Amino acid sequence: MLRSLARSFAKSLGYEVMGPPRAFAIHHTLHGLLRHQQINLVLDVGANEGQFGKELRASGYRGRIVSFEPLAEPYERLRRCAAADPDWAVAERTAVGSETGTITINLSQASTSSSILPMLPAHAEAAPQTVYVSKETVPIHRLDDLYRLAPDDRMLLKIDVQGYERQVLAGAPNLLAGCRAVILEMSLVPLYEGQTLALDLWQFMAQQGFEAWALETGFRHKDTWRMMQVDGLFIRRGDSQSV
Repeated sequence: MLRSLARSFAKSLGYEVMGPPRAFAIHHTLHGLLRHQQINLVLDVGANEGQFGKELRASGYRGRIVSFEPLAEPYERLRRCAAADPDWAVAERTAVGSETGTITINLSQASTSSSILPMLPAHAEAAPQTVYVSKETVPIHRLDDLYRLAPDDRMLLKIDVQGYERQVLAGAPNLLAGCRAVILEMSLVPLYEGQTLALDLWQFMAQQGFEAWALETGFRHKDTWRMMQVDGLFIRRGDSQSV
């Protein structure tokens, strides 16, 4: 009974409660990627409150993490989350994109759905709890201007910026050329005005010399259960020979 209620509540928010086999599969996919690519540095763009950093540590990753988050409240929670971990650094508060300056972010009722881009009705209809409630003006920088790789860095770049993924990639050609793996949140249907959809992001990654490692479940429509987003895991082409 409690399990059924939990699943129903999660579904009403557009999420899915998974049983142990599927949940463990996602956990082991990340663990396998980190191990296979010998990752020793993770750049976490769109870190929110540190959820991905905690997932990395739970997967057994003990290398360096550098997190980027622009919004004031999640940023303070992120700093507290990372404070006791000497290998987890939090960059100065900034958005990340293809330009340098300031930009306005639309704040969602659920902070993880906040975006620089206007939200489309399809998103609000699929997940009503994500509607915008205010705005916040923040600095914005190119990722290439914020971080430079050392020769021995084997980097995973994770980007979760609610439709702004292509702009982040546009501002990081040097880092992208040097990284071993990328995790991108990708939308299957338009959720934010002007965003690049999953197929075009996949084609862009292929042009940059990456190939797919895995696709993981994102959020679904609360009523139809249609998949709206997935996480695409990509590795440098040619690095999958020993899978």
